[in-house]
Amino acid sequence: MFAWLSRLFGSTPPAPNWIEVDELRRQLVLARPPLVIDVRGPDEFDGPLGHIDGARNIPLPDLPAHQPQLAAESRPLVFVCLTDKRSSQAAAEIAATGARDVAVLRGGMKAWREPAA
Repeated sequence: MFAWLSRLFGSTPPAPNWIEVDELRRQLVLARPPLVIDVRGPDEFDGPLGHIDGARNIPLPDLPAHQPQLAAESRPLVFVCLTDKRSSQAAAEIAATGARDVAVLRGGMKAWREPAA
């Protein structure tokens, strides 16, 4: 619905920031790590690729119900999905609500599960 309203009123959602796998791994061990939001469905979240430890599963269709609490988070938000298509959409929607420090994991869980180079 947000995309439809954006087109109607001529505004475009802000472009998401991107975070690389190595940088997210470094940030997750900090005293105050980012909140990782996995927008895949529960079957994917618990599926073969699994999920990032500590990630919160909020499927993309359920995101509107969680927008106020996510926009009010006082720590960075990192969105993840299988690749980065759904997560970039989710990040743009949350950023448009006024949330600051929002990023997308480049390459999603596929990149997260790749062996380190």
